Amino acid sequence: MRPEKPIVRFLIRFGLMAIVAISSFGFFLLNPSRDPDTPAPPERDRVTVIALYPSIGTIRDLMTLRENKLINIPNLEVVGVYHEKEKTDYEKSKAFAAQNELDWITFSPVSAPLPEETVYKKNACTPDFEKLFKRAAGIIFFGGPDIPASLYQEKTSLLTTIEDPYRHLLEVSFAFHLLGGHQDESFEGFLDRHPDLPVLGICLGCQTLNVGAGGTLTQDIWSEVYGVRTLEDVIALGPSHWHSNPYARLFPHRDYSGFAFHEIQFAKEGRFPHDIRWKQEDRPLVFSSHHQQVEKLGKGFRVIASSLDGKVVEVIEHEHYRHVLGVQFHPEAWVLYAPSFRTRFTPDDKEPVNPSSYLQNHAPSGKFHRQFWSWVSRSWLEEHRKK
Repeated sequence: MRPEKPIVRFLIRFGLMAIVAISSFGFFLLNPSRDPDTPAPPERDRVTVIALYPSIGTIRDLMTLRENKLINIPNLEVVGVYHEKEKTDYEKSKAFAAQNELDWITFSPVSAPLPEETVYKKNACTPDFEKLFKRAAGIIFFGGPDIPASLYQEKTSLLTTIEDPYRHLLEVSFAFHLLGGHQDESFEGFLDRHPDLPVLGICLGCQTLNVGAGGTLTQDIWSEVYGVRTLEDVIALGPSHWHSNPYARLFPHRDYSGFAFHEIQFAKEGRFPHDIRWKQEDRPLVFSSHHQQVEKLGKGFRVIASSLDGKVVEVIEHEHYRHVLGVQFHPEAWVLYAPSFRTRFTPDDKEPVNPSSYLQNHAPSGKFHRQFWSWVSRSWLEEHRKK
């Protein structure tokens, strides 16, 4: 074959370079927010976390955790899951995510019918649960209102408030599908097939995991555990017994926070404190707002932390699934990581308090929260690398 002349070789090379440049420039115009030298990660490279109850509050908490690098996963994808019959207006959540350009948050509503008698068995939602399970590098059940007592075969206390039954039907059934439970010992939970999947329950979420696995709840801590009937008597017990702020209910016009700080203690046993190298004698402050707690333990769970008097369950973990954890407090609350936020907790607060500073100034509480989210993030990344 006859070799090309130099001018021909130059024109060919110049033409190819122009085509590449034009293509790259066109890609950049279509993707103006992306560095042209950093291609978009393929879908399989996203660390996908399923979040039950994707309210605006939940989204704000996740935003703050990421902004403060407590969750330091650049390719995180959060899928918000809810039932279409829930009371929460999730269109507002979608609008909030769009307004804040949170392209890492998507939504996946479930619409299948879910009557209460089908919660603890394969049901119309089971295919949705299967798809979510296969997609997830982690699952979080967030906080919220009281679970209907009928879901753990008890009568309903006068102090139990049922606000959103369909949310509980969906979440308790999903927990049962993940873990199995005493309700049907022959049921094979999804985690039997994949026992390392991280599942975190926060406050209500902790109770949901326990009820889903066949456990029960104390319906009101102050009256059933401490035997008090008035807010004034609760205040007299002292802050370590509050678990929510009695002043917020006693003086609603004064805008006290509904949350309360108190210390917790870890047991000698427990995989989670060992994993984060936590000293048993260290007692971190946690941020709480609840009036119910785990009572009878669900299948496979054990208590690994409690209130200082040992009467209120603060952390449970699964004996067989090493990344299944339930905490009765709120380590995700955005106010714990917001240096400009101020609030009052009691009449003794002459000036509003910054919860973030309060936490950091009470060692080792700030360290505990950082190590908590580091453990959660590592467990998600571990799981993602296996997929």
